[in-house]
Amino acid sequence: MPFPFLSNPHESQVTEEVDAWLHTWGLTDDPAVAEMINRTRPAELASYNSPTVDSDILRIVANQIAYQFVFDDTAEEVGRRPGRLLPMLCESIGILRDGQPPSTPLGAALADLHRQVQERCTPAQAARWVWRSCEYVHGLLYEAVAQTHTASIPIGLCTSIRALTAGIDPFYPLYEAAQPCELAPEDLYHPVTRRLRRLSVDAAVWTADLFSAVKEQQSGGMINLALAHQRAHQCSLPVAVTLAIQQINGTIREFERLYEKIKPELTPAGIGYVEGMVGWIRGCYYWSRTVPRYADAGTVPMLT
Repeated sequence: MPFPFLSNPHESQVTEEVDAWLHTWGLTDDPAVAEMINRTRPAELASYNSPTVDSDILRIVANQIAYQFVFDDTAEEVGRRPGRLLPMLCESIGILRDGQPPSTPLGAALADLHRQVQERCTPAQAARWVWRSCEYVHGLLYEAVAQTHTASIPIGLCTSIRALTAGIDPFYPLYEAAQPCELAPEDLYHPVTRRLRRLSVDAAVWTADLFSAVKEQQSGGMINLALAHQRAHQCSLPVAVTLAIQQINGTIREFERLYEKIKPELTPAGIGYVEGMVGWIRGCYYWSRTVPRYADAGTVPMLT
């Protein structure tokens, strides 16, 4: 990992605030969900991937991470039963796209999260947040389809779905909002900047895939980079993890090379925006190594 460990000084404060927010919307009323949040430490992940943002932005990032953990786990639980999954996903799209009122605790939490984003972001930034949040929701539907597919899922298709289900893209408009001024279109829409965004999402979520591979394999998960390599090469999981690490390292090297190339052309706000991308690469690495959610990965034998 070429990027050194950093954390946000507001982490302790935000840890308490995100716990209160989850309780307000009833998301941790279920003891199993409360335990999951305790093991995933959303404020810690927010602190590691957003070390320089102010407490307001950090609070939204932490709330959104916590919400997505609950939403993602719920979608995974009901994913093989489309009759239950579709209403859940459609409620989210209705709230985000059409401003429909929520009908579930998850929907109410999403509506409040949207309000927080609108209050902190410009209309253009909030619109990008909505668009990318909708892509995340659609990604969970693609994942559910892939999970019911009996044939092997190719690596390329797996990584395309994983980029959506990672749920990282919606956070980047918040890093726009963290800058002292609106990003220039030349920064935001530059082809290299867009490529950097894709690389950062892939590197961040694929790193987490390394630590969750055993858990995913035991639960029958399909959308995981290491498991995709195992299926493609018909190899043991340790060998597949090594192949995934090589792919991650290549992705990070490309990110570093492109960032060095474009950095002289970026405004200070554009540099701050790209540093937000760096934060997710770094943050997911250090968080995945210590978070209790993946603590069993080092003690459970890797299956062949």
